[in-house]
Amino acid sequence: MSYGHAVQDELREPSRALRRAIPEVYDGYRQMHTAAYAAGALDEKTKELIALAIAVSKECDGCIASHARGAARTGATEAEVAEALGVTIAMNGGPATVYGPRAFAAYQEFAERAERTDSQQS
Repeated sequence: MSYGHAVQDELREPSRALRRAIPEVYDGYRQMHTAAYAAGALDEKTKELIALAIAVSKECDGCIASHARGAARTGATEAEVAEALGVTIAMNGGPATVYGPRAFAAYQEFAERAERTDSQQS
């Protein structure tokens, strides 16, 4: 297990506990998230790449893991992720040179797992 899965595993139980404590807040967030990420003028992949870039900008490990997984799930290529992270570095400077590689590693981890799953189903 590496970066992406480690972050998700670390946050799983605390997130569940908080979700149980304030279910209405999480339900509202889920509804907003579903609406924001639905395909429209922008497809889901583009929205995940935007979210991944923002996650790096905000230096949010949990967000990076989530949106790296989302980018892999929606079919983003390694080159697309790299270019999105390049823009993030251009806009955010030094901190993005730390969090950008984390995001890239998480994407590669989730993309590799998706490829393995696809090849096993074929």
